[in-house]
Amino acid sequence: MAEIVQQRIENRIPELEQLERVGLFSKKEVKSMLKRATALEYKLHRLIITKVDFIAYIQYEINVLELIKKRRSRIGYQFKREEIEYSIISRINSIFRRATTKWKDDVQLWLSHIAFCKKWVQLSKVFSSMLAIHPEKPALWIMAAKSELEDRNLSESARQLFLRALRFHPESKKVYQEYFRMELLHAEKLRKQQKELEQAEMDVGEYEFSPEIMSGKLAELVYRDATGKIQGADFILSLLTIAAIFDFTKELQDTIIQDLQSKYTDDSLTWDFMAKRELEATVGEELQTAKGRASDIARREERCCQVYEEGLKSLNTEAMWACYVSFCLERFKRKTNVQELKEKVSISNRDYNSDLIGQKTNMCKHSHISLHTMSGWMRISCNSSFLLCSQRGLLSVVPAVSMEIKEKYLDWSYRAGGYKKARKTFTSLHESRPFSKAFFTRMIQMEKNQLRWSLRTVYGFFPPDLWLEYIREELGPSGQPENCGMIHWRAMKMLEGESVERFLAQYTLLQTGHI
Repeated sequence: MAEIVQQRIENRIPELEQLERVGLFSKKEVKSMLKRATALEYKLHRLIITKVDFIAYIQYEINVLELIKKRRSRIGYQFKREEIEYSIISRINSIFRRATTKWKDDVQLWLSHIAFCKKWVQLSKVFSSMLAIHPEKPALWIMAAKSELEDRNLSESARQLFLRALRFHPESKKVYQEYFRMELLHAEKLRKQQKELEQAEMDVGEYEFSPEIMSGKLAELVYRDATGKIQGADFILSLLTIAAIFDFTKELQDTIIQDLQSKYTDDSLTWDFMAKRELEATVGEELQTAKGRASDIARREERCCQVYEEGLKSLNTEAMWACYVSFCLERFKRKTNVQELKEKVSISNRDYNSDLIGQKTNMCKHSHISLHTMSGWMRISCNSSFLLCSQRGLLSVVPAVSMEIKEKYLDWSYRAGGYKKARKTFTSLHESRPFSKAFFTRMIQMEKNQLRWSLRTVYGFFPPDLWLEYIREELGPSGQPENCGMIHWRAMKMLEGESVERFLAQYTLLQTGHI
């Protein structure tokens, strides 16, 4: 071990002599560096070595490089780099290679080596070594390809890396997305180069700019390959979003949209995208007045709603409703610059925000979106568009949607038109399935808020728990206990199956004072 360490230290002597000779370090500093390097070398040749020892050695050498850089700048000396810096850089790379060979699975160690090389040397060899050991990590392939394109300006090398990555990850969305983006970036770069040369009126000689490449044909090939292996409207839309960044991809975008419309009409994301496209039309000169723009926006919003309505005819799902209602609420909020609407929103939010927070946690992912937004819209709306949307929601085949909207519709009726409007809404909806206990209990609370109220108008419908509540109310201080027998008879007549058994069990417990 001692002989190996001694040999490595002796190999340092030429660079240390140069450092002292050119005035970058003093004799005392060189002696201290030699002592420190010897101690670090011995640590790497012990029987039990640790990753910390390697990292400490690497960090020390990097600190030396940084100090040399500062002193060169201070004294203005820029010579002898090959004898000094190159020697140190080579040694650091050697230590990194020893560390990554011993701890191959430590990706962070590989990335530290890449970070060093990115600043001091070329990265290709390091990336090649890392990818040979970690081909299962798509992010590393993407990083290597980006380095080739951005740091070395080698589009062909980047392309080859992406192709190799796809051999290991043929269905990786991220690899295809970044490969697609790379081809578009390359095309954009060529277009800029051609434009600059034309403006400078320079003779480009034999160099030719391929019209196919500059128009994004290579990117289209990537798109075709990707969508042939990976299905889904979300993936196609992600590629469309990337293409939309570049101003020369109109034909490519049209191709992607055609595929979306022809292959994924059974996906709510397709309808959501197509509806929102109606808002993107360019405003003409004739609509430059505020009134003209407002009228045009209203027409486009109406077309958006028509697209959503068309989608609901063939795709009446929870996710579809989520998209529609979210869009409606978002557009409604954009109109709060009108003072009257500001006042409505302010009052509604003050009174009902706490109620909405408690309900959010009990909804599934998609219904949470749709019902939450519908609830918010109900609390600040009283226009015909809202009524249309809520009425369609009441007819939804998804129980969670129709039940929640029925409850919120009742709340909205009470706030918008008082008890009479709420009573009318309740009468029209109380027999429509699916049934919701919360819907009945809310109406009970509204009845209780009246000076004169009668539970007979509320009870009598289906859930066993509500029949029991009815009996409790009649046994209470404001009720008529003599009516309990008739209530029991009506419950037994209307309930069916297991509901009868559950009601009898609870009624018995109530009579014996156990509940």
